[in-house]
Amino acid sequence: MKKRNKRFLNPVFFISASVILAFVIIGAFNSTGFQSVATLLFDLTTQNFGWLYLISVFVFVLFLIGLSISKYGKIKLGPKNSKPEFGFFPWIGMLFSTGFGSGLVFWGVAEPMSHFFNTPFPGLEPQTEEAARVAMGYAFFNWGISQWSVFALVGLVIAYLQFRKGKDGLISTAVKPVVGNNPITATSINSLAVIATVMGVATSLGLGIMQMSGGLSSVFGLPDGVWMQIAIALAMLLVYLGSSVSGLNRGMKWLSSINLSFCLILLVFVFLMGPTVFILETFVLGLGDYLTNFVEYSLRLTPYTGDNWVMDWTIFYWAWAISWSPFVGAFVARVSRGRTIRQYIFGVLVTSPAIACIWIAVFGGTSLYSDLMNGTMIAEAVDHDLAVALFETFGTLPLSTITSLMAIILIFTFLVTSADSATYILGSMTSKGSLNPALITKFIWGGLITAIAVVLLVAGGLEALQTASLTSALPFVIIIIMLMISFIKILQREENDKLKK
Repeated sequence: MKKRNKRFLNPVFFISASVILAFVIIGAFNSTGFQSVATLLFDLTTQNFGWLYLISVFVFVLFLIGLSISKYGKIKLGPKNSKPEFGFFPWIGMLFSTGFGSGLVFWGVAEPMSHFFNTPFPGLEPQTEEAARVAMGYAFFNWGISQWSVFALVGLVIAYLQFRKGKDGLISTAVKPVVGNNPITATSINSLAVIATVMGVATSLGLGIMQMSGGLSSVFGLPDGVWMQIAIALAMLLVYLGSSVSGLNRGMKWLSSINLSFCLILLVFVFLMGPTVFILETFVLGLGDYLTNFVEYSLRLTPYTGDNWVMDWTIFYWAWAISWSPFVGAFVARVSRGRTIRQYIFGVLVTSPAIACIWIAVFGGTSLYSDLMNGTMIAEAVDHDLAVALFETFGTLPLSTITSLMAIILIFTFLVTSADSATYILGSMTSKGSLNPALITKFIWGGLITAIAVVLLVAGGLEALQTASLTSALPFVIIIIMLMISFIKILQREENDKLKK
């Protein structure tokens, strides 16, 4: 009993859980007021701090690339003789299953088709060949190394401290070289990390629930609305709480492998049944445009025109990545033990974005081809409802019912694994960094994540989800900057210790 009481008196658990519960209660009983405040915060954040998100993420990319090619790249995330705990295929599968996969399944068609219909540049005519090219290049950029650099940086510092230095995986521990050892500061930082994580994960789950509801409506004619979304959320809650019981090495690993297998099956099917040569050419051209425009897109703002496109897309993505970087970073750290810093950065910063670009090229390329060559008007359907983008694409291919059903199952398993890994990490973050958080703690976080996702969906759907990510990310981007500075000091200290010996 004493241990249980001590667990719930943990200030990080108490503060963060109380804040999230307050959000749930306010949103449930006053959704209109909740949405109004959220919109105000959204406008304040995007109009005043979009520049901070852009410059920070650009610096993170440069820092990680530099680190990987430096002498520090040979350092292992663990003892010198340690080996990777998971093989490459399960490791990549678990990276995707943290929630990135469900986001990519949602946006893989929706994003390029949205850019095709509402172009990123005011002077670019929509639904033209040039609009299609720009749409693909920008989709590659938004899902490329920049977004993953945030996860990679947070995860790298946590993995280094946890597995090489034997310390806990808390964000406060990682920034001690910068902020010192003040317990109030540590509690504040850890609480902000938990709140940001919950909002970021809720955004991902909300998007997946919207897409699954849209898929069930599109394929089976079921009603697409709030009650369907609540039903999906409850089903997801029951399944991932069951998965939590079995732990990472059983349920999570098994479900992650299923996710990656389903992704590959659908990917290969659409690649072969769709416009194969067009897809290959689209991928190569899109990759070239991505690399050519990387710096321009990374630092693009529109202060002279007042256009909100960058805020609605790139800045939203960067804020989304920042808001759930404590979760994704901590989870990536947990499954990356034994790899060198160079291997880790290559896997997280190169392999994962490469798979994302291939996915976008196959699914987005098929949709673009269908609209350009066959006049199928998928872009119009996506503009009306983003959630049906993938299913509209399947409708242009053979065996559309089977592939749509597989996609619905894939989305559901991605939601489960995202929530499963999130409850584990949140349990660890609110249990002083324990690698084996208590089951009851994970259950509590599972319930709160689901509740806040439902509240956001009821309060305003996609707009509310985006607002939650942007607002919760603002304080945490400062913490990640401190994390980067702290890691530089930690590596320099280790190098100095070696020289003394």
